[in-house]
Amino acid sequence: MSNRVLCLRPEDDFLRVGAAAPASLAVTYHAPTDAPVPALIKSSDALVIPAVGPRLGPDLFEGSKLKLVQVTGSGVDRVDQAALTRLGIPVCNVAGGSNGAVAEYVVANTSTLLRRFAWSDAEIKAGNYVKFRARMIADNLCGIDGLLVGLVGFGTIGRAVARVLQALGAKICFCDPAPVDPAVAASLEARAVSFDELIATSDVVSLHVPLIPATQNLIGAAELARMKPGAVLIQASRGGVVDEAALAASLTSGHLGGAAVDVYSTEPPPADNPLLKVSGEAASRLLLTPHVGGITRQSTAILFRSSWQNVERVLLRSEPPVSRVY
Repeated sequence: MSNRVLCLRPEDDFLRVGAAAPASLAVTYHAPTDAPVPALIKSSDALVIPAVGPRLGPDLFEGSKLKLVQVTGSGVDRVDQAALTRLGIPVCNVAGGSNGAVAEYVVANTSTLLRRFAWSDAEIKAGNYVKFRARMIADNLCGIDGLLVGLVGFGTIGRAVARVLQALGAKICFCDPAPVDPAVAASLEARAVSFDELIATSDVVSLHVPLIPATQNLIGAAELARMKPGAVLIQASRGGVVDEAALAASLTSGHLGGAAVDVYSTEPPPADNPLLKVSGEAASRLLLTPHVGGITRQSTAILFRSSWQNVERVLLRSEPPVSRVY
């Protein structure tokens, strides 16, 4: 059985978390911009890629003998679904590997925004300890306990986020076009609602959906306007799900209480991205991170090991891949 694997991320990424490629695989590591990549793809049996990076055009896969494209994360929008489906090349991700890390991200940023931790840090460093402490107390800031958190998307990540928030006393509602096992929802005391109801009633809205045509700009000016005054938005899904200009405007107007954004329509965001132009108090209510919500040492090790196991499964044992997206 052929076992030639092209991996478009550095070997050091795997070694530093103790998830080296198994000796059973002949792995070649290359940056995606290296000149030999198109030829290497066509001569490889499997391709391993990170979820984040430049899009790989359909022409790269024409005439290849690939038996698997393995993504070392959850997002699969770097490759063309129609082209790889037509070519019969399975595309797999690692479902659930980043669950814990994303849940931590959501909770940490929700708490930071609700209780103004980052904002108060800046104010204290600016010499405004007494004034800002008095303002925080006067504004009667709330924590997570008892708030209604709306999860847009209730897959493996959404459920992991619900589990942690429920433990902190939050009430959970969700919307998801895919069927959800009522027993699973009941175990998390999570209530299924319409998208419109979720947007209008939730104190915190957290996004956990893929980027597909139906979710492009899912959260735009109209949706933000329907959110409760002072509500918090957590964008930890995929860039493009939120209209960034509309989000910047909502923060600037004071309608939205705060937002945490980990993903962007273009990454890295260019200097003219509206979120980078938010200023004044609105900027103090906006937390920006560089697409790291699902990245911890622990989650990375899970993602990498699971990826290698799937490659071995397909190439060495001729078994169907797991976590096939299409």
